[in-house]
Amino acid sequence: MSSIKIGKITFSNIMPIYHFFRMDQFDEHQVEFIPQVPTQLNRGMAEGTIDMGPISSFEYGRNYKEYEVLPGLSISSLGKVRSIFLFSRKPIEELKEAKIALTDKSATSINLLRIIMEKFYQASPAYETMPANFEKMMATADAALLIGDDALLASWNNHGYYMYDLGELWYQHTGLWMVFAVWAVRREVTRGKPELLRSIHNEFLHSKKKGLAELDAVVAQAKKEFGATAEFWKVYYTGLSYDFTLEHKKGLEYYYACAADLGLLKEPAKVEVWNTDSNKSAV
Repeated sequence: MSSIKIGKITFSNIMPIYHFFRMDQFDEHQVEFIPQVPTQLNRGMAEGTIDMGPISSFEYGRNYKEYEVLPGLSISSLGKVRSIFLFSRKPIEELKEAKIALTDKSATSINLLRIIMEKFYQASPAYETMPANFEKMMATADAALLIGDDALLASWNNHGYYMYDLGELWYQHTGLWMVFAVWAVRREVTRGKPELLRSIHNEFLHSKKKGLAELDAVVAQAKKEFGATAEFWKVYYTGLSYDFTLEHKKGLEYYYACAADLGLLKEPAKVEVWNTDSNKSAV
């Protein structure tokens, strides 16, 4: 049987789920990890070169008929996410017709910002997507959106800009969870390799549980790879949610409804969660 190819986002926020994943539980031909940034992973999933992984929520919404969501796994926040920031020369209320530079590494956050600006602040700024270089972005725009480790680095070295956490802004206006990434799997895998997929899913749940229970090990690795203090990483990781519940689903589907309302999606995506008890297999 060919392996299931799993995308692995090369961001610090994913570490608690992957850190204790036991590859030795699988035959070498069963599982293959492929490190990628979110945009690469999104593309690989759409093309079928990646079978499953933590894809951006917006990408799931764009191709939701091709995927199912694995239960119990996401990257979400109820309020501050602490790694998705809008940096601005002036208050957000004054960005009505501003120029905003957008990172080229994310679809979910870019469209979340558009929802926040256009739906919640009735603004109509001009957007320009560009490589995630904070100095160059701020040299050409009134504000800049960064995500992940780029956002963390810029926040540590922030030189007097207004700084807005998109997770916090979403919560202030909706009271809902913001789901930034879901663990999606292509439907042909849920149908063709359900037993292997079930084993992989269980291992991810085990790794997540152990990663959150033994957070010091994850924190030490993050500190080694990315810098900052142990206290920062503890606050960061405990502030994120790696679950996917009905409340997460509710927040995600409202995000899709907002995106469709603004014409960012063709239609509001429906979130279908894989039934782990299913015995369906390929004919």
